[in-house]
Formats: sequence, structure tokens, C-alpha cells
Amino acid sequence: MKRHTQEILYHLLPADYWLLAIGGVVVWDIFSPYPFHLSRYIPAVLALLSVWLISRIRKHSSSEEECFEVAVILGYASYWLPSVLFLIVPIWGYLIYQNLFSLRSFAATLVGLALVAVWAAVFIWLDWIANPWVAFFAEENVLGWIPTGAMLIAWLATVITHNILRIR
Repeated sequence: MKRHTQEILYHLLPADYWLLAIGGVVVWDIFSPYPFHLSRYIPAVLALLSVWLISRIRKHSSSEEECFEVAVILGYASYWLPSVLFLIVPIWGYLIYQNLFSLRSFAATLVGLALVAVWAAVFIWLDWIANPWVAFFAEENVLGWIPTGAMLIAWLATVITHNILRIR
């Protein structure tokens, strides 16, 4: 492959992935029998932010701060999509693969989730918010995985494309 073609593909393929993901989700939402809810897109953005934070950790550094931040972000996103908390397991797997996971990272994740749980319990007790975790696997919550999954697949395809077409 020529260098010029490689540079073009390096920039255009990720743009295609993102347009396909966003366009596909919007078209699905338009023609879906379910009513449009903007709240389906909030967990997608927060999950993408958490994956981006984890992917920015440098080799041979500590990951405790990022694990805490990701746990708080995913805990916050779980208000709209409770099962998004399961993304913590692949994030731990990625950190283990990169040799960045430690007992302190695990504890930081648990502290971040506990912080969100305590604040959620206070807000639920004060009747400021409803308890969305009662119906953990409800059908309306499963629909939130469509934009979240599309965004995460687009991000993964972008990372793979950038690694394959990296200009050396």
C-alpha cells in the first residue's frame, strides 16, 4: 500500500465508522416503534468518555485515579442504563492486559462505585430521584445499549484501524 493511500485511509476510515454508528443509531431511533428518548444517548457518551480515559493511561504508570474516575462516570451513567456497570469488567481486563491493574486500582474502582451508591441512596431517600436500579434488566433499559454499543464498536474499530494503518 502506498503511503499516500495509507494516510487517506488512516483519516477517512474512522470518520466512516463514526458516521455509520451515529447515522445508524439516529435512523434506528427515527423508525423504531419505541418513542424517542434523549436519555438513551447519555450512557453512550459517558461510556465513551470512560473508555477514552482508560485508553489514555501511559505504560508503566499507576491507574488508580483513572479507575476512580471511570467508576464514578459509569456509576453516574447507570442512572439511565443500569447494566452499563458491566463495562467495568472489560476495562479491568484491558488494564490487566496492559499490565496496569493492581489491588489499588481495584480498590479505587470500588470506592468510586461506593461514592455514587451513597449519593444515589441519599437522593433516593430524599425523593429527588427515582430508583432506576429496581428494574435492572427492564426492556426500556436494554434499548439504551443500542447507541452505547454502536459508539463503543465505532471507537474499537477506530483504534484497530489506527494501529493497523499507523505510519511508521
